[in-house]
Amino acid sequence: VALTPPKGWNSWDIYGASVTEEEVRSNARVMADKLKSSGWDYVVVDIQWYEPTALTSTYNTFASVCMDEFSRVIPAVNRFPSSEGGNGFKPLADYIHSLGLKFGIHILRGIPREAVHKRLPVKGTHLTADEIATNTICPWNSDMYGVNTELAEGQLYYDSLLELYASWDIDFIKVDDIAFSKIYPNAHLDEIKAIRKAIDKVDRNIVLSLSPGPAHLRDGAFLQQNAN
Repeated sequence: VALTPPKGWNSWDIYGASVTEEEVRSNARVMADKLKSSGWDYVVVDIQWYEPTALTSTYNTFASVCMDEFSRVIPAVNRFPSSEGGNGFKPLADYIHSLGLKFGIHILRGIPREAVHKRLPVKGTHLTADEIATNTICPWNSDMYGVNTELAEGQLYYDSLLELYASWDIDFIKVDDIAFSKIYPNAHLDEIKAIRKAIDKVDRNIVLSLSPGPAHLRDGAFLQQNAN
């Protein structure tokens, strides 16, 4: 749990969805040199680090994404070369940590649409992605379907995500399309709870940040209990 609001750098404001590993490393070095002493210590890679063709803040509709065999997005090697060979974000996280900083990533709520269409496996279950997906979508990005957390296998999917992120030594996750929606009357509280449970199961302190705002006031107590 972050006892004070996390302070740091997020790649979205400058690079949109297109940031590369070298750009992240360069900005991290500047932050370590100029801002770390004032408490700015989080470096966060924002949306679509798994999308090889991302170039701007405008998303490529129905773009193919990089995934592992268990329906989980992984970094695009052409943009994050140290992730090659199944390394994921671990080498980049190690570098950020070597600067005395913390490392975070952005994810979208749900399971990749491409995994659903390909019926890829869900780790630790006998089900495939299409069997745990819902028809809830993000109104501004086509990458994901929601996850049915009423199924035990839906929770296991989120468990597998956080297991992967913990193995990469992630310190912070920003989960988007979850705290507020323009097309659904309610926030996706069930998936927030599933992610909270998954974080609590891993042996690593990971800050959970929710997006987008503004959240509903009626959800305040729930969000205070389950996120940062």
